[in-house]
Amino acid sequence: MDSVAIAQPNPLYPERESERYANRLEAWGTGWLRGLRRQWRQPLWRSRRIVARVRREGELLGQPSLEQLREKAAAAAYDLRCQGITAATAARAFALVREAARQTLGKTHFDVQVLGGWVMLQGMVAEMHTGEGKTLTATLPAATAALAGLPVHVITTNDYLVERDAAIMAPVYEALGLTVAAVTAEMDIPARRAAYRADIVYCSNKTVVFDYLRDLIVLDDDKDEDSLRLERLRGGAGRTSRLYLRGLCYAIVDEADSVLVDEARTPLIISGVQEQDIAGVTRQAVDLARALAPEHYRVLRDERRVGLTEEGREALRTRCAALPEPWNIPFRREELTLNALTVLHLYQVDEQYIIRDGKIMVVDEFTGRVMADRSWGQGLHQMIEYKEGLALTDPRQTLKSISYQRFFKHYLRLSGMTGTAAEIRKELGRVYDLPVVPIPTHRKSRRLYRPDVVCRTLRDKWAAVCARTAALHARGVPVLIGTRSVAASEEVGRHLAAAGLAPVILNAKQDADEAGMVARAGETGSIMIATNMAGRGTDIALSDEARAAGGLHVILTERHESARIDRQLQGRCARQGDPGHAEAILSLEDAVLDSVARTWMARAMVPILAAFPGLGARWLRHAQRRTEITQARDRKRLVAADEQLEKSLSFSGQGD
Repeated sequence: MDSVAIAQPNPLYPERESERYANRLEAWGTGWLRGLRRQWRQPLWRSRRIVARVRREGELLGQPSLEQLREKAAAAAYDLRCQGITAATAARAFALVREAARQTLGKTHFDVQVLGGWVMLQGMVAEMHTGEGKTLTATLPAATAALAGLPVHVITTNDYLVERDAAIMAPVYEALGLTVAAVTAEMDIPARRAAYRADIVYCSNKTVVFDYLRDLIVLDDDKDEDSLRLERLRGGAGRTSRLYLRGLCYAIVDEADSVLVDEARTPLIISGVQEQDIAGVTRQAVDLARALAPEHYRVLRDERRVGLTEEGREALRTRCAALPEPWNIPFRREELTLNALTVLHLYQVDEQYIIRDGKIMVVDEFTGRVMADRSWGQGLHQMIEYKEGLALTDPRQTLKSISYQRFFKHYLRLSGMTGTAAEIRKELGRVYDLPVVPIPTHRKSRRLYRPDVVCRTLRDKWAAVCARTAALHARGVPVLIGTRSVAASEEVGRHLAAAGLAPVILNAKQDADEAGMVARAGETGSIMIATNMAGRGTDIALSDEARAAGGLHVILTERHESARIDRQLQGRCARQGDPGHAEAILSLEDAVLDSVARTWMARAMVPILAAFPGLGARWLRHAQRRTEITQARDRKRLVAADEQLEKSLSFSGQGD
């Protein structure tokens, strides 16, 4: 691509308007043409030319002082704003960013990082292996777009990474005359608005989406440019003075697979306190659900839902016959009872949530991190509080909501980077029109994989994990043990402690100390147990003794809902040419088998699968693949619902 042009339909609040199609044929035709364009843009050879251009520009640049560097950056900014982002102007900007990084951080971007930066600047996803320096790579497209006058959002998964990345990379941007800020959930309103005025803003995906929803509330669905200009001319406190963002111009999404896909099933909702008191109804619903017999309902764990049987409906009707509204309304009593059954059977402490300071804290099942600012809707949160014997919080009512899919499609230019995108290439293309380009590694990987070990029971699995860990620890090898849930991490911790080992447990209960704990996982003889939060964001540096012992050894104790999460955890070892090993020690009682373990045939196969570990390993991967397909189907339905909602809003004359 010779040029990156970004139109700005509304300079006061620039963003891409929702697409409107006259009929399905037009929508299909547009999607087909975009698919052809993605295939044309995707090949890596089209991007390799930028490396030679940047090298030439770097030679012409020489070794300027910081003052001269800022002057050259100002000249490059002028060219970028006059000529647009072309290969020539971008190469000049990339050379300046490389030199700024060399002088301020003592680091120079590798050629593969230049490739990744160019791929992202063109509005694509760079698939870079773990440990390849994605944080430094992002400075190339971010600084170039900012020099071109575009407000840039660098979006990552949590506030710790936001603050860390902004602080580390700030000297690079400041050397070029650019301003940088970090926006976190704890910031007050004036500080947050001031931060969004910076050229480059680091923020989490949840923070930027909620601030966008707050802007929608202020704008009241009216983003007309003339109206906003008139308000500004009249002076006083117009709506523009109460906005947070400067629009949605250019976003670089770190861990794009997690943000754009894994979390895409969860709508983001701005809510206010609901005046209606539902405490009594909440207690009645949970008590009624507890009183139902097993034959009254079915728990469908693979679909994460509960269904009532005919006997259950009749029992519920009998028990509610003398109760007032809403229990005398059939669909309402069934809805409330199903929600309560879901809470009792599918929401478990130390898995979907933890209890901290007498409050329910939601745990992100994909990252293992606490989401302190999130709660479940439809009364589920209050039901969990009652289930755990806690004080009930006030129910909430929805003011504004949006899905991640619909939000990110509003950016005029969207790009991303991740270590695991191959499995979701088609979904990223279909939903976001994002091609995925694999970037080669700087050094050849030395990671070695051991065959899967499949045990018959959980007890056998924990015994095998302990034995393997003890053997590695005796040789001084650092070990990282990955688990799916908080409960599992504490369970394996108890087994290791009983075996005389002293592991460090990292899960949602220690999220504040996450970075420091993960960073020490590469020390000789270290044993760390971690939920999948350890798969992202923080580098594990090996000591010389640990490197000599064979490097970090990663043990997966369970297949996750997505193979990408397994690869993320395995990617903690053998980074940047270091040695390392990865293996999986699994059992035929693991939760991933819920999707295939309900039939009599599956139960009959257990002895055979236990006798042949290779067959058992394939069975577990088959179950994982079924779960992935189910989740992809759910996300596809959400996209279809989004599109239908947009059509309805368009017909009624409303925006998001």
